[in-house]
Amino acid sequence: MGIKGTVEVDEGLRQVPGTDVYLTTLDKLFNWARTGSLWPVTFGLACCAIEMMAAGASHNDLDRFGIIFRASPRQSDVLIVAGTVTKKMAPIVRRVFDQMPEPRYVIAMGSCACSGGVFKTYSTAQGCDEFLPVDVYVPGCPPRPEALLEGIIKLQQKIRREHGRWGAFR
Repeated sequence: MGIKGTVEVDEGLRQVPGTDVYLTTLDKLFNWARTGSLWPVTFGLACCAIEMMAAGASHNDLDRFGIIFRASPRQSDVLIVAGTVTKKMAPIVRRVFDQMPEPRYVIAMGSCACSGGVFKTYSTAQGCDEFLPVDVYVPGCPPRPEALLEGIIKLQQKIRREHGRWGAFR
């Protein structure tokens, strides 16, 4: 089912035959643009940060997916928590998250960020979901760069399914 006289090119994208005119919704358009330009803030806390850097290096090259690491939370839309989060560090991680513009997303990378890992101590947060809304969990100790790439692809799939997160017109 669709608009009469149009041909479905892709899910949610229709073309008027014989023209270069395409029809879609604003949600689909903005989500498509957002998935092709995720900018994670550089926030490595422990050994998982090495694997995060390896994912951005030449062999895996996240740049080809439009993923460019930023040093400022005000220019980022994804927070990758890579490594062990201590309870002393948790408020700083939360402050960085709060400085990011909406819409913003969180990837918990590694066993420590997901569940506290092997550190069942008084000083370690047992998962960053205690103080952040986590969108994607990437398990492993440390997870390979390919696992982080798969987590980013899962986040892109989640963003494609969103509705109404593209402006103040809610």
